[in-house]
Amino acid sequence: MGIVNGAWLFVLGALAASNLIIAKKPDAKELLAKVQPYQGWMGAVSALWGIWGIISAVLHLGWLKLFPIWWATWLADSVLLAALGLLLGMGVLRTFIKNPQAIEKMNQTAARLAPKQGVLGIIAMCVGGWMIVARFLFL
Repeated sequence: MGIVNGAWLFVLGALAASNLIIAKKPDAKELLAKVQPYQGWMGAVSALWGIWGIISAVLHLGWLKLFPIWWATWLADSVLLAALGLLLGMGVLRTFIKNPQAIEKMNQTAARLAPKQGVLGIIAMCVGGWMIVARFLFL
């Protein structure tokens, strides 16, 4: 967890909330357009990395007593990476998954998350920004 992970989460959040961002700042459309061709792969990698982060955070639950803010940030980062990664990387992930039941379950999860995509994107940008700032504050 650090600057790179925070920046990655921030960019992923900006991609997820691009409609909300463009509505408030139309000049951001050009900047987001440069990253959008890579959105599927960024999402697929983020989904896998987020799932791994959730598993790791649960396995290190004892750290909650010693470093509660750090652990909560780690878990929030992992959950947001998994959720936004699933939403943004759905097309790429479908090419690798051959089990029809797994694809159906992934579609159902994405359908539940899709209405919250903009809000999740804004939250991801905030958590990503916090991770960058926290890295400088708590070296």
